[in-house]
Amino acid sequence: MSVARFDMTGIGNAIVDLLVRTDDAFLSRHDMPKGGMTLIDADTATRLTGLMTGGQTAAGGSVANSCAVAASLGAHVAFLGKVAADDLGAAFAAGLSEIGVHYPTAPLHNGAPTARCLIFVTPDGQRTMNTYLGAGGEFSLGDLDETVIAESAITYLEGYLFDPPAAQAAFVEAARIAKSADRLTALSLSDPFCVDRHRDGFRRLIKQGVDILFANEAEICSLYECNAFADAQAQVAADVKLAVLTRSEAGSVIVQDVNVIEVEAVPVNVVDTTGAGDAYAAGFMTAYAQGRSVHEAGKLGSRAAALAISQIGARPSAEMLRGLVG
Repeated sequence: MSVARFDMTGIGNAIVDLLVRTDDAFLSRHDMPKGGMTLIDADTATRLTGLMTGGQTAAGGSVANSCAVAASLGAHVAFLGKVAADDLGAAFAAGLSEIGVHYPTAPLHNGAPTARCLIFVTPDGQRTMNTYLGAGGEFSLGDLDETVIAESAITYLEGYLFDPPAAQAAFVEAARIAKSADRLTALSLSDPFCVDRHRDGFRRLIKQGVDILFANEAEICSLYECNAFADAQAQVAADVKLAVLTRSEAGSVIVQDVNVIEVEAVPVNVVDTTGAGDAYAAGFMTAYAQGRSVHEAGKLGSRAAALAISQIGARPSAEMLRGLVG
């Protein structure tokens, strides 16, 4: 097997994040389930955007965030995801380029506008997201870059993108390309609602083509329809070579074959939980793709996640992240 050109290539929704602080009363008035992610249409996106004053704007998307964090940690990274040929799409592409992420996907012309995620952060650090998928949901087989995937140590798939049938077909093909090149495929379950919608499809994909599974406690319990984390942990060991299961302040559990490795969380003052799982996955894959042990990978993931939740927004600064590996 040749040396990988990229440590990681992410495939996911290309989204621009709009983030603002709010309170629980605002969430109640607008019928937003606290801490969750709701898919919205274009009209709702326009209405809610009008309520977001004084916030932050940044290129986002779950796996795109992981790619950005990994690049800041020193990894060689690429990203495949669809934007429109509009101002937000251009800003998204420029943002990735600025931090050194290779982004070869052609923009969508004469279709839906670039996707956006409206993030409302309450004083306890919880983030509530309303997502308009726009052009991001148009990702298909034609957007795969076979050369990039074959030259990536790990291809990382985003569960949030699993909804459209065209994207599901692209995931299966991406995993096939990676396997043919003797590379690894990773999958993030992304959110319990994704698992509820696509449990059977996720389980087929995991058994057939996933080498590394990332999930939090709620997601893995939903996947196996278990109330107890220990039961879900036991079941995932039979389906995937490496499962990385995060448990917030309880740290993370890494299941590798018959081995179970526990990694403590890094104590931190929680400001905003946006992007914690994305940063953890980035730290883990950066270390793992470069040949470090799963325990060392978990520790770097925990440190990256701690930085993410200690500030507003999904991506800690490159300077902060470089301090973890410098």
